[in-house]
Parts: sequence; structure tokens; C-alpha cells
Amino acid sequence: MVPVPVPVLAAVAVAVAAVASALLLRGLLLQYESSDWYYFLGPWYRYIAAHGGFQALGDTGFSDYNVPYLYLMAALGRLPVPALAAVKCLSVLFDLALAYYTHRIVALRWPHRPWRPFAAAVTVLFLPTVVTNSGWWAQADAIFTAFLLGGVHHLLHGRPWWTCAFFGIALAFKLQAVFLFPLLLVVVLARRMPWRCLLAVPAAYLALDVPAVLLGADPWQLLTVYARQTGTYRDLTLNAPSVYQFVSVPPGEDDPVRRAGVLVAGALVLALIALAVRALRSTGGAAGEPLADRSTAGGGRAGLTGTGILLLATVFAIAVPFLLPSMHERYFYVADVLSVIVAFHLPRQLWYLPVLVQLASFGSYLKFIAPGVAPYLSMPAHGALMLLALVAVLRAAAREFGLLRV
Repeated sequence: MVPVPVPVLAAVAVAVAAVASALLLRGLLLQYESSDWYYFLGPWYRYIAAHGGFQALGDTGFSDYNVPYLYLMAALGRLPVPALAAVKCLSVLFDLALAYYTHRIVALRWPHRPWRPFAAAVTVLFLPTVVTNSGWWAQADAIFTAFLLGGVHHLLHGRPWWTCAFFGIALAFKLQAVFLFPLLLVVVLARRMPWRCLLAVPAAYLALDVPAVLLGADPWQLLTVYARQTGTYRDLTLNAPSVYQFVSVPPGEDDPVRRAGVLVAGALVLALIALAVRALRSTGGAAGEPLADRSTAGGGRAGLTGTGILLLATVFAIAVPFLLPSMHERYFYVADVLSVIVAFHLPRQLWYLPVLVQLASFGSYLKFIAPGVAPYLSMPAHGALMLLALVAVLRAAAREFGLLRV
């Protein structure tokens, strides 16, 4: 029998201890019920259980979520586990998937320094927003974010079809996956991914609707679920650390500001896409080329590098919810995770980025999860912190793409 080297045993022991500690921390939160569980998730779970499990999905009018998450709820109902614990454990499982993809992505940048990707994965597991989102809130943001990270991982490996399929699955779980879709547009317009690969996005989305249709669900209801969601909340911001923390309008004047905000956000995001595409089209690179650990951060020729991909993804993950109206505090979840990944990719430049994002994001969480406890800063201050994070990652992206020389 070949003995296992001591460093490997030590690494395995540390990894097991880290995962066990993360699970224990979440276990301490399992008993707590959030208002989202009380008013939404809990009633949906009980409805599915009372109407035959998967058979209940023949009529999805009881929920405003798309059916992939409801499939998982129906599957959970077959387990001898309390409802609240089952739903939370599902989200915790995808917390581990987030850590896995974080490790894989950072390992591409530092293949000969194994402790860096491990440290990045552990950092994600213990982010306050990640712990709270699954362990306390019972929310599903880890699910769609894990598929987005999987898509980014495939993109770094030059697998465009898998990239788009994973993005399509992420969108099928949550509309907020669209925050990262400008990244796909940049890659396609820069001729680093064939247009036809985008067909995998609707294909994956529609494929996940097929079981519900076979059970009797109305296809139109499934296709328009997100259109109905967008009209649910009318406030300019729902505790989100966004630009609307600095906007005050008289009662009843929210709608014109919301419409203008959507137009301005769209214009600014298109401008960011155009700048990135212009920079990339002036450089070489072929469609499907692996981008894994390439970076121009040291002063090389600008191009679409692994670090560039991650910087662009983080820019969009922060900019889109920061600029759009009617965002919730949880809508910076993708930015929470990506900020850690880019910080480990560019530790000298962006070591502080996840600190800014967490201070802004988790402070906003406190407004909802602990309404009797004042956040550690004012809400405009949280918005200012997120703005600083956006400026920092924009500056790093501009440097990566050769648009900034200092």
C-alpha cells in the first residue's frame, strides 16, 4: 500500500474541517424562519406536498417562481426531513457548489499554489451574505449563481456551448441571472464565441419547462413568469445598496423615475459592452480559445484573458443591480461571490474589493433579516460603498483591456 504524503493528508484534514465548520454554522441557523419562508416558500412547499408532489406542478399558479426550483421542492417532499430544514439544506448544497467552482476558477490562475484556490473557496463558504442567504433566509440565490459560475468556468476553458447551457439553466432558476448576460454579448460581439452557441441558452431554459408542460402546466404561464415578476415591486429600491439610495421622489412619482432608471441603466450597460468589444476587437484571439490563466495585468498586450473575463463578469454583476430600480438587497449575491474570485486573481490590486462589497451587501441584509437592529451604516453609505467597489473593478478592467495605462 502506497503511503499518502503528509502534506496531502494535512490538506484533506483542513478541507474537511473547513466544510464541517461551514455546515455547523449553517446548522445553527436552521431553526429560524424568515418572513419569506412564512409567506412564500413554506406555503409553496406545503401546497406541493398536499397536491401529490410533482403532480401539483400541472398548475403553477400557486407560486411566482419558475418551475425548476419547484421541481426540487417536489423532490424534497419525498424525504423524511422537516420542510424548513429540507429547503435550507438544498441551498446549502449549492453553497458547496459555489465553493467548488470558486476553487476551480482560482486554480486556473494559480495552478502551482494550491492554497490560494482553497482559501478562495473557504472565503466564499464563510461570506456573511452566503451563510445568511441559505442558512437563515432559505433563499435559492446559491443555485442560479452556482450555474453562472459553472458557465464562467466553461468559458475560461473555451467551451462556449456548455457556457451558454449553464447560463440558460441559471436563468431558468432565477431572472437575476440576466445580470451576467452582458458578458455573453461581449464575448460574441468580440468574435470569441460563435453566435449559434447562444441558442443553448433558450434550449436549456425551455428543456427545463418540458416536465411541467407534460404534467399539464400552461406553456404561456411558464414563458411569462418573469414578465409577471417584474411588476410585483414598485419601490425604487428594496434595501439594495444601489444608486437609488441617493434618490428621493415625492409619493406617487416612483413610476416615471423607474422607467427613466431602466433606460439609463440600459444605456450605460450598452456603453460598457461597446467599450469592451472595441478593446477586444483590436486584439487577436480566436473563438473557443482557452482563456484560463492568461492575464495582461502585468503589462502585456490587451486581450480577452481569464482575468479579463472575471473582471467583466464582476463589473456587470455590480453595475446592473446598482443601476436598475426596484432591486432587492439579495440581488448583489453574484457580485458577493465574484468579488472574492477577482480579489484572488489580482490580490495586489483588488484585495479590498470583497470587503467593500460585503460591507455594502450584508449591511443591506440587516435591514431585512434584523429590522429591529440598525445597520452599521446608513443606507446611502452602503450605496456609496458599492459605488466604490464598482469604480475599483471598472478601473481594474480598464487596465486589463489596455484602456488605462496607470
